[in-house]
Formats: sequence, C-alpha cells, structure tokens
Amino acid sequence: MITVFTTTKPSVGEIDVIQRNAIGSWKSLRPEPEIILFDNEEGAEKLAKDLGILHIPEVKKNGYGTPIIADIFEKAQRLAKNRILAYVNADIILMSDFLKAISGVNLDKFLIVGRRWDMDIKEEIKFEESDWEEKLRQRIKKEGKLHGSSGIDYLVFPKGIFGKLPPFALGRTMWDNWFLYHAWISDVSLIDATSVITIVHQNHKVHTPKGQKVNVWKGPEARENQR
Repeated sequence: MITVFTTTKPSVGEIDVIQRNAIGSWKSLRPEPEIILFDNEEGAEKLAKDLGILHIPEVKKNGYGTPIIADIFEKAQRLAKNRILAYVNADIILMSDFLKAISGVNLDKFLIVGRRWDMDIKEEIKFEESDWEEKLRQRIKKEGKLHGSSGIDYLVFPKGIFGKLPPFALGRTMWDNWFLYHAWISDVSLIDATSVITIVHQNHKVHTPKGQKVNVWKGPEARENQR
C-alpha cells in the first residue's frame, strides 16, 4: 500500500476536468491507495468530497500565492498511513503498471521517477468502463509525445529519506530536479521507471495565481528556486 499526495490548481473549467481525470485514475489503482489533497484553492473541498479523498486545506504559500513544497512534503510524511509515498502532479493520469513497478522495488532507500507522455484530453474519462486504460494506451500510441527528461511529474519514496527540504515554490522550475540530485549524493537508489511506468500529462495552460503576472520560468519565483 502507498499514499499518494498532491495539491491542485483552482478546480474550475478545463482544470477541473483534468484534475478529476487524474485523481480518478489514482482511485482506480488496485489496491486503492490512500490519497491526500493539500489545498485551499477554489473547488478543492468539493473535489475531495466528490472523489472521497482526504482533504488538508492548510498549505503554506509564498508571497505570490504559490504552495511551498517543503510544507506539503512534511505534512504528507507525518499524516500518511503508509511507509511508501508518491507525490504526483494533479494533471497526471496513472495506470495499473504504476503499483506493479513500485512493488518490484526491494530497497530501503530509493527514489522512483520517470518521463511522461503529453496529450490533449478534453473529456472526462469514464473509469467505470473496464477498458478505459486499454483505450488510453491506444491513444498514447497515436497522439502521445514523450516529454523531455527534465520534467518530473511524480516522485515515489519511503518516508524520511529527504530530511528538511529547501522552501521551493511548486511548479516554478528546478524543485523537482533537486530531488534527483539529492538522491544521487545521499546514497539513495535513483530509479528511472520510464520503461515500465506509463503516465499521461493532460496538456493545459500554465497557471499563475489570480491577479498575478508571474513568469513561471524566468520570474522571481523561478530565480529563487534556482538559487
């Protein structure tokens, strides 16, 4: 058993569909994981209630309204019922090979990551249909584009291997790459699971907090993450 945790954007319009698809796919995993949503954004409470997952609204944010990764990871490790945790971005669809691959790792300290397939998915996925995964895999073959190696959309790890984290801003570059570097220098087995775990990123516009004009790649938050 694992605990999957995440944080969402305001759950309205296109993003609401994307996030329901993502979390719906996690709930379809067997055995079903514990899922924790850390968020106080618009629609988060309803999203968690509709999908039957644990909702923790208290999340530390920086001056731009962006969640702080260290706070989310600290709370997740403290609250999770399971030893193995998976941080997954809330636009990522998981399939049955996710848990299968994780169960094959017999190590005390490890970090599993992998590349994603980018796709346009505008409709809600019907998870009650037994062949939803098969249909999606066929679409990936026709429409999917394998993302570059620098984009990290999930991190699977045992509790306690990272210690105190820097105060990175979520989604503002570099924070995910830091985890790989930290594992590399800390005697943690770093596993690239791209060949055995297929994840789908649902394409969408880059989100900036309401009322803010923030360059998420070159703005002040990105520069602080890089520093």
